Amino acid sequence: MTKQCTISCDPAVLPEIRKFVGEVLSSNNLAEVESHKMILAVDEICANLIIHANNCDPTHQLNITVEVRPNDQVIFTIKDQGRTFDFTNYKEPSIEEIVSSRRKGGLGLMLVRRIMDDIQFATEKNYNICTLIKKL
Repeated sequence: MTKQCTISCDPAVLPEIRKFVGEVLSSNNLAEVESHKMILAVDEICANLIIHANNCDPTHQLNITVEVRPNDQVIFTIKDQGRTFDFTNYKEPSIEEIVSSRRKGGLGLMLVRRIMDDIQFATEKNYNICTLIKKL
């Protein structure tokens, strides 16, 4: 089953994203704890794209697709036309580094990597595409 939604790049829509993903996952009878983890991961990626790639510009949009493959996996595809993120150059910070520098943030991708089984970033035909895969 595949469901899709398009939202503006305004941080105020993050609750809508969580609701959309939650409804798709609950309609597929997925375990509540696993569903909440996936909602958190998608929310984190969308927040990063809205804030960092699209500068909270509500005229920009995110397209979110959730595909649930029975007894197999859940695939989240998030497309935007904002600034490209180079995942190959991403270096995960250590917890000690974050604590000692007293900086806020920096844990989002680390968290997403621990929740999801695979994360892919690509660029195709003027779109940035983030794919998150969770094996069931």
